[in-house]
Amino acid sequence: MRTMSHADRFLLAGVMGWPIMHSRSPLMHNYWFQQHRLAGTYVPLAIPPAGLNAALGALHPLGFAGCNLTIPHKQEAMKWVDEVNTVAKSIGAISCVVVRPDGSLAGTNNDCYGFIQNIRDEQPAWRVDAGPIVVVGAGGGSRAVCYGLAEAGAKEIRLVNRTFERAKKMAEDFAGPIKALPWEQRHEVLDGAAMVVNTTNQGMLGHSPLDIKLDKLPARALAVDIIYIPLETPFLRAARERGNTTINGLGMLLHQGRPAWRAWFGIEITVTAELRAMMEKSITSASRGNDPRSA
Repeated sequence: MRTMSHADRFLLAGVMGWPIMHSRSPLMHNYWFQQHRLAGTYVPLAIPPAGLNAALGALHPLGFAGCNLTIPHKQEAMKWVDEVNTVAKSIGAISCVVVRPDGSLAGTNNDCYGFIQNIRDEQPAWRVDAGPIVVVGAGGGSRAVCYGLAEAGAKEIRLVNRTFERAKKMAEDFAGPIKALPWEQRHEVLDGAAMVVNTTNQGMLGHSPLDIKLDKLPARALAVDIIYIPLETPFLRAARERGNTTINGLGMLLHQGRPAWRAWFGIEITVTAELRAMMEKSITSASRGNDPRSA
């Protein structure tokens, strides 16, 4: 573990969103503060869209090392930071802001890392080039997923979205292995796929289930959802019941925190079984209480 000298200051980081009070991120990050016996805290910052620029500008004078961004700030923040790295530019959104010593702000996106690392953590033998990958949805989450898959070496990504033009635009932006297909073909495109990923909010607590038939999905295919509330969406349950291996979105949330800590504090953190169990217990309690929460 490599650490910066932190003895002389109280460490601060947080997550900006609107709304934000039910975010799971503070639970996760404050676990790491305790695990490393560091004086510091990670706080939820309820920032309305109109206040984003001022809030980002206040990070340095308030002593923050940085912050994460969630809905609805990930795209808008690109206008207000001093530098956006290649990953965030390609994805078109910032998930993490780093405050530099001179007060300037650097934006990056760790969601793609979190997604890929989650799969590798759950399925060590997984190969990104094992066969075609179907990605459902063409929003911000999809852009992070597709970028991560393409960078990891995916050979064919079949992208389906309710609005075909949006999927087509995304395929043009990314080029490479992504091919946009009409929503009407969402059931058929599963034929021969090695993996299918839901990046929409369909199946999230309080939302209708993802409308997709898995009949043509090969039994060996991996079914992945970036949703983690509930831990098992109707889509994942249907895949599991027909024999497919499934992965939910909790690990994506956990693993995207690792590069953030490296950038903010110079600390290499680990995703422990204890942390995962703690997060799962919290999410299960929320799901029973019908409490939809944000990242």
